[in-house]
Amino acid sequence: MSGEPQAAPAAKPAGPSPSSVAQGAAAASPPAAQPAKPARPGTTGANLSKPAASTPPAAPKLAASPPIAAPPVKSQPPAPPVAKPALPPPVVRPALPPPLDLKSLENRLKETKAIGVFTKLALKNQIDDLLERFRAHYKGLIRTTLVELRRSFDMLVMKTLALLQDADPPLAGALASSRESIWGLLSDPAKFATI
Repeated sequence: MSGEPQAAPAAKPAGPSPSSVAQGAAAASPPAAQPAKPARPGTTGANLSKPAASTPPAAPKLAASPPIAAPPVKSQPPAPPVAKPALPPPVVRPALPPPLDLKSLENRLKETKAIGVFTKLALKNQIDDLLERFRAHYKGLIRTTLVELRRSFDMLVMKTLALLQDADPPLAGALASSRESIWGLLSDPAKFATI
């Protein structure tokens, strides 16, 4: 059989084989887009030899936030009105009694119980002595001046006020308020002549 020619291999049918059709169909259809997977450490294969085409990660889209308003300025409460210092109430002085004339003063001094009998007699003698000095001054019988007579008058008034102020304040007030009017009567020769 060595002399017999070997049979040629069977010729492949001219039509395409089923496996080649499947491969052609796969080549003709575009591959589905798949996201690129980053290479994992420890994997082998074509992924390591070719760097995966990576797109830079897109910046996360931020939701449009409303503009930030400045914090409201806290208005300070209005300052309390500055209170003006209260004015002190007006000093109301008690109404002074009407001035006494000499006759009224003499009668009230006699009636007061603030002064004892002997003190009243001594006081009456001092008043009479002062009146005699005024008469002598106006007649030119003594050289006493009005300034000296005023000093004697003031001393007598002060002594009488000291006797009356604690025991008979109304009479003391009447005498104090009458002081200048009595002096005006004593220091004027025409008015003094009417006493």
